[in-house]
Amino acid sequence: MRSLGHRVAIKQGYDGESYDLLIALHALRSHDAIKRFHSEHPDRPLIVALTGTDLYRDIPKIKGAQQSLELASRLIVLQPKAFDALPERFHTKTRVVYQSVKPFPQSRNPRVSARNFQVCVIGHLREIKDPFRAAMAARLLPASSRVRVVHVGGAMNEKMAERARREMEINPRYRWIGDQPRWRVRQILMRSQL
Repeated sequence: MRSLGHRVAIKQGYDGESYDLLIALHALRSHDAIKRFHSEHPDRPLIVALTGTDLYRDIPKIKGAQQSLELASRLIVLQPKAFDALPERFHTKTRVVYQSVKPFPQSRNPRVSARNFQVCVIGHLREIKDPFRAAMAARLLPASSRVRVVHVGGAMNEKMAERARREMEINPRYRWIGDQPRWRVRQILMRSQL
């Protein structure tokens, strides 16, 4: 938004200031901000970016998340399959915006190891994300497989950190390296085949 010449304020909630529009992340977690902004500025654009937690857990069950969809002038989802989980009456005001990463210049791309086939899993260790699915799948591979799973992301609680440490002990194909700075995550991703 800034690169298009707009002034942007990033806030944890809506503070009542007079903004031209509101872009809210999460239908449920931003519900109070969405409701207040719509009440104070019903004629201004209100965009709600939906997450997997919204689509697959909150919207089907929680009235606040459902009301956020009603109040939004536009909804954003990150992939087309999200339409399957979204009530049909919201399809016309929903757009897919694909997440992307700016590639490094070709000359800076590091060499990828031919010895292993590295699978990079990027995401915090949260139960709702099922973060050990790739590690569990790797356990089923034959001994001759070259697949190695590198997991980048912080543990959201000690129970998840302990499970990651236990997985590394029993699964030689899995390595959890915890939370990393953005530049390092990009570097690990570039060195991975998947």
